[in-house]
Amino acid sequence: MRPVSVWQWSPWGLLLCLLCSSCLGSPSPSTGPEKKAGSQGLRFRLAGFPRKPYEGRVEIQRAGEWGTICDDDFTLQAAHVLCRELGFTEATGWTHSAKYGPGTGRIWLDNLSCSGTEQSVTECASRGWGNSDCTHDEDAGVICKDQRLPGFSDSNVIEVEHHLQVEEVRIRPAVGWGRRPLPVTEGLVEVRLPDGWSQVCDKGWSAHNSHVVCGMLGFPSEKRVNAAFYRLLAQRQQHSFGLHGVACVGTEAHLSLCSLEFYRANDTARCPGGGPAVVSCVPGPLYAASSGQKKQQQSKPQGEACVRLKGGAHPGEGRVEVLKASTWGTVCDRKWDLHAASVVCRELGFGSAREALSGARMGQGMGAIHLSEVCCSGQELSLWKCPHKNITAEDCSHSQDAGVRCNLPYTGAETRIRLSGGRSQHEGRVEVQIGGPGPLRWGLICGDDWGTLEAMVACRQLGLGYANHGLQETWYWDSGNITEVVMSGVRCTGTELSLDQCAHHGTHITCKRTETRFTAGVICSETASDLLLHSALVQETAYIEDRPLHMLYCAAEENCLASSARSANWPYGHRRLLRFSSQIHNLGRADFRPKAGRHSWVWHECHGHYHSMDIFTHYDILTPNGTKVAEGHKASFCLEDTECQEDVSKRYECANFGEQGITVGCWDLYRHDIDCQWIDITDVKPGNYILQVVINPNFEVAESDFTNNAMKCNCKYDGHRIWVHNCHIGDAFSEEANRRFERYPGQTSNQII
Repeated sequence: MRPVSVWQWSPWGLLLCLLCSSCLGSPSPSTGPEKKAGSQGLRFRLAGFPRKPYEGRVEIQRAGEWGTICDDDFTLQAAHVLCRELGFTEATGWTHSAKYGPGTGRIWLDNLSCSGTEQSVTECASRGWGNSDCTHDEDAGVICKDQRLPGFSDSNVIEVEHHLQVEEVRIRPAVGWGRRPLPVTEGLVEVRLPDGWSQVCDKGWSAHNSHVVCGMLGFPSEKRVNAAFYRLLAQRQQHSFGLHGVACVGTEAHLSLCSLEFYRANDTARCPGGGPAVVSCVPGPLYAASSGQKKQQQSKPQGEACVRLKGGAHPGEGRVEVLKASTWGTVCDRKWDLHAASVVCRELGFGSAREALSGARMGQGMGAIHLSEVCCSGQELSLWKCPHKNITAEDCSHSQDAGVRCNLPYTGAETRIRLSGGRSQHEGRVEVQIGGPGPLRWGLICGDDWGTLEAMVACRQLGLGYANHGLQETWYWDSGNITEVVMSGVRCTGTELSLDQCAHHGTHITCKRTETRFTAGVICSETASDLLLHSALVQETAYIEDRPLHMLYCAAEENCLASSARSANWPYGHRRLLRFSSQIHNLGRADFRPKAGRHSWVWHECHGHYHSMDIFTHYDILTPNGTKVAEGHKASFCLEDTECQEDVSKRYECANFGEQGITVGCWDLYRHDIDCQWIDITDVKPGNYILQVVINPNFEVAESDFTNNAMKCNCKYDGHRIWVHNCHIGDAFSEEANRRFERYPGQTSNQII
């Protein structure tokens, strides 16, 4: 469609422009901000669909020709510059792989590199105008903050689509509107147009159309509706039709990508002989309503899922991992698109995909990469049904791990919780809304036993990502006029979608400290760390040492020996120690920092160092039935960056009372030959056992994923030697493989240590 011009010349205007030098180069009114010199002769617009007015594919007009920008090397800094060119204050995000559809014409810029402070895109480095090796499948887009620059004139911004477009879709119940439990799964399809919400004519409506609509609204599938009932109901109601002729293939991620027609304003006969389109969607297990109208996860279907999401801040998003040969691995992002992402989302019980993420946007995985060049049509029931390439070590790296963001049903859970008193919208005292008996009211949560896991659920329900801290005292935040404690005894596993799914005391409130200063609070964050132990190194470095007691005084002072050591004949005799190295990686999207500030770190004179965390790891020897027969622990002698990936710089080191932590992309190495890097097995009898190492066991520091904090190994001890093998991260195996592991902990197909 031809762009609509935003400037109309008149004879008097042309004469005035010739007389006024300030008009030269651009027809912007003089009241607008002064144009940047570098942008003279360039015009910018947002194009593509589906989108909102402040987002879209970036297109630039140069020398009278419109073109796009390639997403190679594109960054948020470049998006900031382009959003300012478009008249917005800043960018909140950017998109790749032609999310808003491929453009046409020239690709004007490639390998665009900006610092973010440039006044014009022409000041950024690139390959030069028109020099590109990209296709339009790599067109970049921006998401700008919906806030205009003061005084900015739209004369430099032309939005290419002034025709009607479908921005939002909803299901409206035919009866009981406003009283139906959420999520709404059945009703009339309505689309939002510039003049309000309108219905869709059902003439020619197909199951493919319903599939697309349900996917947009967060549901994996659809079912047949009682057409006779809705046809009878339609005869008694008035409708406002805005759309007809909808014809979807069924693989579209948005209704606007389907073939459709809008009614014109002068169309008097709308949908003759037809009625409003109706859909009935099937919710996924997480959102299926129980008989008590409480959203709970249904019992799992037969067989374990072959795909999962890890590292996401919100439900329905994360790094894609698939199960192959009983081991979980990631997917390479080559040819990764919305069709493949939608197959993953629907397989997991969500709707179609909102975004197909590349470049390890959800953090890097560890271990195997199982799939590459996945090419789905969008109709497959499983990602494994899509044509794909088996990966080799040279093909891909974890910096190319694929991810997804799925459409989710609207449950209204975020309307039943809020934060108050904090310095920003991401922190504050937690307030929840409860009902009955009587009207709905807001109240506080007792801070007793409130911790990181409970805070994770609260932040998830609020839509604010991860929990940085779960606070039991909130006296430094203003309590406002809400003083009643309405929830106590909250205990969460960390996976719930809302606090009302966690165990709690119900209507019987029991709180040791009832003052408002002792109510629960949270500090939320969009990013979090994720620690992972290098399991292979544990297996490679494990050995037994008989260490003389006279060399263990410092270790005894720090409780690194079994309790029987207290009655030993010091300094004579020895203790038998199982030693091994620990290499702990941070694969998350935020640095791992100790919860306590350096002012509260504890100095240990014997070893001559500070402890920033009293217990950083637990080491245990377990029997096959889980009974603990030996244990050890490791305080965070010093959290620092021992080594990092090639493109990451070290930030933390212990020397000179330095800052402690583990940077994203780095790892902290505790060598096998340092004190307390062991388990005292002096009292352990010969037999088959499980060696278990758990990082951050008390959830003292928030992480994006706690399921990968434990590592297990099979081990066989004969009283003189120990065999350690089959070491793996706790969630690296399938459920069946884990059962086999625990059933046969003493296999001897291993090496002697």
